Amino acid sequence: MNQLFTILLVDDIEQNLDALSLMILDEFDVKIEVSKSAQDAIDKLMKKDINLILTDIQMPDIDGFEFAEYLKGIEKTRDIPVIFITGIYDTEEYQQKGYDLGAIEYITKPINNALFTSKLRVYIKLFEDKINQENKLEEKNKIIIYQSKMAAMGEMINVISHQLKQPLNILSLYCQDIKSSFELNEINKEFIKDFDKNTKNQIRFLSKTIDDFRDFFNPNKMKQDFSIQNSVIKILNLIEKQLTLNEIKIVMDIQEEYIYGTESEFEQVVLNLISNAQDALIENKIEYKEIKIKSLKNEDSIEFSIEDNAGGVPNSLKDKIFNPYFTTKDKGTGVGLYMAKLVIESSFRSHLILQNTLNGAKFIINFSNKNL
Repeated sequence: MNQLFTILLVDDIEQNLDALSLMILDEFDVKIEVSKSAQDAIDKLMKKDINLILTDIQMPDIDGFEFAEYLKGIEKTRDIPVIFITGIYDTEEYQQKGYDLGAIEYITKPINNALFTSKLRVYIKLFEDKINQENKLEEKNKIIIYQSKMAAMGEMINVISHQLKQPLNILSLYCQDIKSSFELNEINKEFIKDFDKNTKNQIRFLSKTIDDFRDFFNPNKMKQDFSIQNSVIKILNLIEKQLTLNEIKIVMDIQEEYIYGTESEFEQVVLNLISNAQDALIENKIEYKEIKIKSLKNEDSIEFSIEDNAGGVPNSLKDKIFNPYFTTKDKGTGVGLYMAKLVIESSFRSHLILQNTLNGAKFIINFSNKNL
């Protein structure tokens, strides 16, 4: 549904409101809100999204000048354009006062219909252009997030293959063992007991692994309070085989703290940051590979960080790594870090920043307690 440009008309005389409404609706497809006092107008502005204010100056409780001055002191209303309409305060002195208070136009009565609609058309066009730009950006971000999820899915499929091979190989060995033991007449009660216990352990591991991957890509997971520690442990369990094969040590210092959001999105960010650190450690041929994962609760925030000892990000690239499609990898998509930044900003109302340390790169997220 298209978002309509919304105009708030403020005048203590109902006939003036009706006449102005008819004049506007006769020319434009917009939404009109009306108020007969400044106080009522303020209430509407707090509850609704208003794109333009047309206000009379002479009103009984608070005049138009005081009304405009009040709006400039409120964050939600300070940037809403204000047009003064008056039949009395039409001298150059009053017009200057209106402009000093931030009014964008000062229209005197009787209103010149052609001039008025011409000026109004400009503001409606600016609004429509802004909405179109926002829609294009939203579509672009949707595409990037989709590409990122596809890249993450490919990465996770690779992880699945490593994660499942070990228990499957063990089950295969158990099957071979029972066949050999049967042929050698070595099967007894103790053998069956061990076989039952060991195979069930491997099957449980396989089942849990599949459940973890299924949860990771569940698009319907709702926002809720979740444990940072549990999420990180879940990701580390998923990629444990890769970390072990690449001889990467994980140093974890995470306090048992909870944040609010979609857990799977946070886990995708954690996976991306750990995978980037792993790639940097391998690419730079670091002998002692280490990734530190920490969380620390401060007075008004929780600081979460992932740090490696791969040498850091070159200064020439620090300002580019969060740009969409920028990558230093031969087979990279360049959307991973941009996606991570986008998720942290849009879903968690926080920021993902990069700092170079003495030994490597450190990605930091500060979750504000106000947003949790």
